[in-house]
Amino acid sequence: LSETERERADKFHFWRDRNRFVICRGLLRVLIGNYLDRDPAILDFTYNRYGKPFLASGPDEEAFRFNLSHSHEMALFAFGQGGQIGVDIERIVAMQDESQIAERFFSPTEVRALRALRADVQTEAFFLCWTRKEAFVKARGEGLTLPLDQFAVSVVPGEPAKLLCVKENPAEMQRWSMRNLNPGPGYAAAVVVEGNDCNLKCWAFPQRMSENPQGFWSW
Repeated sequence: LSETERERADKFHFWRDRNRFVICRGLLRVLIGNYLDRDPAILDFTYNRYGKPFLASGPDEEAFRFNLSHSHEMALFAFGQGGQIGVDIERIVAMQDESQIAERFFSPTEVRALRALRADVQTEAFFLCWTRKEAFVKARGEGLTLPLDQFAVSVVPGEPAKLLCVKENPAEMQRWSMRNLNPGPGYAAAVVVEGNDCNLKCWAFPQRMSENPQGFWSW
């Protein structure tokens, strides 16, 4: 890790949070280093005004995109070439205030869809909605300048992930591809990629990418 990353790690109060940060940052460097044939220790990260990380400019780095997310004991990394990318993963855990959170942050369309579902699938649907919205926000890289209630995504378990509307600019719906991911039991995850001709391949670390498996998930 860089000196800045080590300083950031030392600021965590709980050792578990510190370890998770160190592991995720270390793996991010290793994976990017593999993709770009670089020494992971010398990779230089920069950030836009909203905190989204990028590689410092260079011939290969400028078009290389990445994003990461972690929750509990699971981490998710996304890498791409050219178009922006965003990813989010969350552990599915029932919360007493799910409905209040949905009403505060989700769009009216999403809230109505959640309320129409059976009670036994509402928690899963809540996290499907949350991860899809977070992945979209992270792909755009503009923080919460786009409020979460100003766009809508699909929420019904078993149905394809989809961006349903973006109030500020309906043309955004044609700009992005949204897909559901299945990282493992008890987790919800989603990826959003700029463009419509994306080829998604997924692996479970430390499965070597050179093995070219059919995929831990499928698109």
